Amino acid sequence: MKLGAAMVLFAVVFSSGAISQTEPPLPKADSIFIHGNIYTGVTGTSSFHVVQRAEAIAIKGDRILAVGKNEEIVKYKGPETVVVDLEGHFVVPGFNDAHMHLTDAGFKRLTVDLTGVKSIEEFRERIRKRVETAGPEEWITGSGWDETLWQGKQLPTRWDIDEVTTDHPVYMERIDGHVAVANTLALKLGHVTLASKDPEGGEIGRDISGQPNGILRETARDLVASAIPQPTPDKHRQAIEAALQDISSWGITSVQDYSHWHDPDASWQDFKIFEQLEKEGKLSVRISEWLPFDLPVDVLVARRESHDRSDPMLHTGMLKAYMDGALGSHTAAMLQLYADDPKNSGIPRYDQAKLNAMAVERVNAGFQLGFHAIGDKGVQMALDAFDTAQASAHSKRTKAQDGTTNYRLRIEHAQVTNPLQVARFRELNVIASMQPCHLLTDMRWAEARLGPARAAHSYAWAEFAKRGVPLAFGTDYPVEPVAPFRGLYAAVTRKSEDGKQEFYPDQKLTMEQAIAAYTAGSAYAEFAEKNKGTLAPGMLADFAVLDRDLTAIPPEKILGTQVLRTVVGGKTVYETR
Repeated sequence: MKLGAAMVLFAVVFSSGAISQTEPPLPKADSIFIHGNIYTGVTGTSSFHVVQRAEAIAIKGDRILAVGKNEEIVKYKGPETVVVDLEGHFVVPGFNDAHMHLTDAGFKRLTVDLTGVKSIEEFRERIRKRVETAGPEEWITGSGWDETLWQGKQLPTRWDIDEVTTDHPVYMERIDGHVAVANTLALKLGHVTLASKDPEGGEIGRDISGQPNGILRETARDLVASAIPQPTPDKHRQAIEAALQDISSWGITSVQDYSHWHDPDASWQDFKIFEQLEKEGKLSVRISEWLPFDLPVDVLVARRESHDRSDPMLHTGMLKAYMDGALGSHTAAMLQLYADDPKNSGIPRYDQAKLNAMAVERVNAGFQLGFHAIGDKGVQMALDAFDTAQASAHSKRTKAQDGTTNYRLRIEHAQVTNPLQVARFRELNVIASMQPCHLLTDMRWAEARLGPARAAHSYAWAEFAKRGVPLAFGTDYPVEPVAPFRGLYAAVTRKSEDGKQEFYPDQKLTMEQAIAAYTAGSAYAEFAEKNKGTLAPGMLADFAVLDRDLTAIPPEKILGTQVLRTVVGGKTVYETR
């Protein structure tokens, strides 16, 4: 009797629409972006390779509320909702530069920029212009020179700079940051003399009589660099703000940064400036700041715990170490001798046993590791250390920061590898964090350094992708410009910027693969794939609006791409006027 009455009551309510026909009201968005060609980065269920497109995005707070067709998304519009018409433009998830040196880039904009100089005469002239405005005995610093662009391809020496000034100490880093040249006064202030010994992992260049010639390779750079007066905190902030503006203008919403790669102490001071900018609401880019691998574990733990590790805007990330130098300066560590320097196989930076022990200790302390390795010997050193560290961590049941036993260990650059090493990347779940834009610079001389057999397996993006090795892309800014479109162009063409030279085209990627490596792949490399890298409900509202559809244009048009708007957490941080 009672059950029957209840059923009658339910029927009455159902027929009136009080339960089934009344849907809860949709939440109102803070902003809506409509009429776009939105590349979500999310692959459809019917085909793994097809990326879903949308027309509009609704945002609430710093997260995406909904993605879909215009008529679906406008339902989230409320009286306070800001509506932006994308006018059909192409939208991609915000680029995530997986490898850069932010403050170094900012200082490069404030010092002597030698990028692109075509001769030793132009090299001297740029320094001379700075001397004219320098104070008495003021240090003159700069970077970006590349002797491979000069006739004769000879390295500059201290005497080349002495022709410009003997009253100012001068220190100029090569474009790769692994070699520097200093004038006579700078060598004197750094106590570099005939009697000086090469530091571990470095080399003092000398003339035939044994006198230092001003060239300082790898750790030998520190002998002079340590004598340079430290910039003031205000100058650091000025450099950081200059770099942040540049980064945002290229559609980059996240960076993985080793701010001062040659000065760990300065890097940590820069982190404090990042914190200050965040508190002031002026941090326009999400930053995962790397820590120096060589610091004692207790110091590393203290730094890691000093800032909320779940802060999506700023936190510390992996530990960075250097296995070797750079290919351009013949300091990358090779398993065989250089083809164009048959007495040289590069400069390894670690003893393997010591490296292994340090890696074990740090992985078991819960740290992610990322090792710079450009030559195949450097790569081998990193893989051996990772193998040892992961075996120890598995035996101790050490968890990674996401609670799994996938420690997401990374090799930065990985420019020269062989097929056995690529297979080992996959076996050990090692991420290949690479910078395709380097090939645009390096293809002029890479084959001469390596010979054809090794060159065929260099910058081997397709080889890694086919093996299922996770790829994360970046620029190594300021070694290369921060523009992501140079990297995308290199990845899909493997051609020089003028299109006249091609480098082993079998290693090309598709545009979809390249965009994924620069967005979702980079997010995965920093344990952030649940928050960024794709445009889907619940993800951070980070995206870039471009003037062209990267997936629908001829490859030669990629380099001319313009960013119209950069959005971080739903807020526009850059917009063309």
